[in-house]
Amino acid sequence: MAWRLWTTQVDEVDLVENGVYEEHQSRAGANGTGPGSLMDPLEDPVPGLGTYEDFNTIDWVREKSKDRDRHREITKNSRRSTAALLHSISDAFSGWLLMLLVGLMAGALAGGIDIAAHWLTDMKEGICLDGFWFSHEHCCWKSSETTFKDRDRCPQWQTWGELITGTSEGAFSYILNYLIYIVWALFFAFLAVTLVRAFAPYACGSGIPEIKTILSGFIIRGYLGKWTLITKTVTLVLAVSSGLSLGKEGPLVHVACCCANILCHLFTKYRKNEAKRREVLSAAAAVGVSVAFGAPIGGVLFSLEEVSYYFPLKTLWRSFFAALVAAFTLRSINPFGNSRLVLFYVEFHAPWHLVELVPFIFLGIFGGLWGALFIKANIAWCRIRKTTRLGRYPIVEVLAVTAVTALVAYPNSYTRMSGAELISELFNDCSLLDSSQLCGYLQPANISETGIGNSLADRPAGPGLFTALWQLALALLFKMLITVVTFGMKVPSGLFIPSMAVGAIAGRLLGVGMEQLAYYNHDGLIFKGWCTPEADCITPGLYAMVGAAACLGGVTRMTVSLVVIMFELTGGLEYIVPLMAAAMTSKWVADAFGREGIYEAHIRLNGYPFLEPKEEFEHSSLAVDVMRPRRSDPPLAVLTQDSMTVGGVEALVESTRYSGFPVVVSQESPRLVGFVLRRDLLISIDNARKRQDGVVGASLVVFSEHPPAQAPDGPPPLRLRGIMDLSPFTVTDHTPMDITVDIFRKLGLRQCLVTHNGRLLGIITKKDILKHMAQIANRDPDSILFN
Repeated sequence: MAWRLWTTQVDEVDLVENGVYEEHQSRAGANGTGPGSLMDPLEDPVPGLGTYEDFNTIDWVREKSKDRDRHREITKNSRRSTAALLHSISDAFSGWLLMLLVGLMAGALAGGIDIAAHWLTDMKEGICLDGFWFSHEHCCWKSSETTFKDRDRCPQWQTWGELITGTSEGAFSYILNYLIYIVWALFFAFLAVTLVRAFAPYACGSGIPEIKTILSGFIIRGYLGKWTLITKTVTLVLAVSSGLSLGKEGPLVHVACCCANILCHLFTKYRKNEAKRREVLSAAAAVGVSVAFGAPIGGVLFSLEEVSYYFPLKTLWRSFFAALVAAFTLRSINPFGNSRLVLFYVEFHAPWHLVELVPFIFLGIFGGLWGALFIKANIAWCRIRKTTRLGRYPIVEVLAVTAVTALVAYPNSYTRMSGAELISELFNDCSLLDSSQLCGYLQPANISETGIGNSLADRPAGPGLFTALWQLALALLFKMLITVVTFGMKVPSGLFIPSMAVGAIAGRLLGVGMEQLAYYNHDGLIFKGWCTPEADCITPGLYAMVGAAACLGGVTRMTVSLVVIMFELTGGLEYIVPLMAAAMTSKWVADAFGREGIYEAHIRLNGYPFLEPKEEFEHSSLAVDVMRPRRSDPPLAVLTQDSMTVGGVEALVESTRYSGFPVVVSQESPRLVGFVLRRDLLISIDNARKRQDGVVGASLVVFSEHPPAQAPDGPPPLRLRGIMDLSPFTVTDHTPMDITVDIFRKLGLRQCLVTHNGRLLGIITKKDILKHMAQIANRDPDSILFN
């Protein structure tokens, strides 16, 4: 009986049909040493062995084993000479040097992005007469002609209407400013989408779903390359400046990972080992959040909780160091111009009270509901974009959304300002020197003007505050709707700032409502005892901060890292408990409608082979239920250890589209010997034909340690034991699938062989597991596109 086995299938690309076979031949010829004696890949390494094709999954176990062998060799050689000892020391410190370079490069790029985005955003509204390269804030820094009421206005800064008509008043000047605002927004958006489409299609989106998938071991060539880095850096500035409802914080994680991937090529240890490179990329993800928010500790926790698949203790230390270097670099550049690292610095003077946990929990409920609704709506819209004609016209889509956004946003001051400015305004605590419209309270004559510190006691709302509340309510509806269609377009687009803006608006509205309730009912049962008439009882800015955390947690399902990022972001260390309560409530509520966060949902939408570590496998199936071949599957031949010829192996490879082959003793005795990757097999045979005399189609391919006896006049055998994995992971056919899934997750396997009493039955790949899990969840198993 012939034993036939299922092997790992490459869905996207057939190596032979697409010319990769010839590419291997040319590379082998270029690197070969000419005809020679019997070749063994174990003793005479062949260039290209151990590498992976695009859209394939790496073998974590093999990569870690390679690194251990390399480290042992360096340690052994270090005892022989001073040069080898110095090489050993430099190898040990290369990781720290790489982290230093990643932090410096990412911090410098983030500072440049912040400054450029601020400048271009202000250019939509006006220009500085002292120098067009100055932003609005920098233009008015040295001016002595600003007033308390109009502290953001100075003669050096003029709006476009004022520059053209000579006056800032009147309908004509307003309409002119309105039109120029829309034109600039469309111009920036058009440049962004055109550059992405022309130079680096991978530069669109936030990049975090793909980063998560790459860190799990998947290979996407070019996603972290130099062209993607350059294009994403430039287009991120343009996309943010266009006024679209997006942020730069998520894409900065992608930018930092691009920096790390490029710098890895300077060090052999990381250039030649995919697993080691992913440790560096995990640290780079922490760097991205560190420079995005000025939150280095939160960045490390974000990488650990949300992004990384494999996060050893050594990576934790190096992530901390890289985030520190990046934060120091950003602080040295000082892009915010306030000598502070954090994006939104707040100083709340009034303490929070136990009763306020109730509205904080309500904000958590709102954040969870919004997160669940947003994920479902955004995924539905992205699916429409992928399956209809809309996806063929990304430039038209981006320009249409930009036009609607600019048209609706300009009349409302809270939608016209950038997301970061809006959140900073909503976090603000009204003080004696504050002229913000959100501080438009009435000041009763019998209330002290001192309050607590620099803050004022609770006061009745005035006309200015009522106007601001109506504008905020409209801004909330607009932000909720427009963010759904914006995220996922073909421009760099982050989700942190839009989600926080939605939550901050809702929190500020609730905070003002609570403030007015406390003012008019300070003798009531709830407020009596801690809310006196001359006290600052309620802090609306705190509610905005809690709401921002709740909505961001509902969308991303972050918890620990979110709380740390928020208190690093704002400096509000004493408000950890409200933030924790809102974040956990938000996660619980959102999980009730679906356990996937926005990034996991986009991973599933794109069909990436990602095994979510947080997802539990609760089905009672066995390995034999999932393995290939199934009864309806076509049988596929395996390799035997010493009875197949070169011609037979090549015929098998050319007639299949599989990326690996199990090796058995013989067709009659299907006991497992090892596993050989298709790519390694092709490269080895190609090189052997050029480097070894007498290799023809009739030459025997030998995977055993001792080749069988050959006829004296026969061709020499081709020994390929060196490319075979002698210890492939195996499970028995009765192994529960929950244990098998855990093995795949924790060891990072790409395939696992199934045996019964030592006889080979089949194979389980990561794609097989993902398809099985999709069937259990009543999803389309064919949505898993890659392997």
